[in-house]
Amino acid sequence: MNARISVGGREVTVDLERPISLAIELDFSARQPRHFGAPLASSQPFAVPGFSGSVEHGASCNCNTITLIPHCNGTHTECVGHLTREPLDAHRVTPTGFLPALLVSVEAVAAELAGESTEPAPQAGDRLITGRAIEKSWPISAPFEPLALVIRTLPNPPDERHQDYTDATPPYLSREAAVTLIERGIEHLIVDLPSIDRSHDEGRLTAHRIFFGLPRGAVALAQATRASATITELAYIPDIAPDGPYLLALQVPAIGGDAVPCRPLLYQLLPA
Repeated sequence: MNARISVGGREVTVDLERPISLAIELDFSARQPRHFGAPLASSQPFAVPGFSGSVEHGASCNCNTITLIPHCNGTHTECVGHLTREPLDAHRVTPTGFLPALLVSVEAVAAELAGESTEPAPQAGDRLITGRAIEKSWPISAPFEPLALVIRTLPNPPDERHQDYTDATPPYLSREAAVTLIERGIEHLIVDLPSIDRSHDEGRLTAHRIFFGLPRGAVALAQATRASATITELAYIPDIAPDGPYLLALQVPAIGGDAVPCRPLLYQLLPA
């Protein structure tokens, strides 16, 4: 089904029948992505005396306990509560409707050649997503000003959906890249990286702090000037999704926590 939707004062035609999922499917019995050496996500029957929690083992129904760490076990959306003393639930600030979005492919470059900065300083072998590269990938024209940006990192890991990042240093955003996102009006960021900051960065979280408008060292929620912004990490951006404008839906469960599992959906625009 196609629909005409008003976005930023302009009407666009959207294909509502075939959204493109950017979520990594989390299979408890197969290989999974993970970060920071976290245990794999798991699902086990909830067993009590007289009830095994498994039809296979004689129960009347299946009833499982699921254990996972959203930040480490798959596609997740997080909010500034990730960095603040006061709790903030990600689902409370995640928009429930369509977001005007842009998908861009950006090549990570060697930090020593990037000409951009971060804190702490990049180490030898680090690769950065730069503000210059984001600007270069930005289309000359679009049907609307995007509020969400999806960044496809190039080159992709060969087995991106099952990648174990524990002993790796994936690309991450420079300080200038985070500033560029704000200058471009981006409030919701989706990346195929485990984190927009260096995996081990002495706890600085520079790009996170810039994007959430939280000053260096600040831990009070009231100090965040962009407390309604969200970051979605560990997404999977398939090749069938070309660069360009889309509508985006961030599907998250209404459960507490500064990060929750997410199923981002891209809806393609059709010719008027």
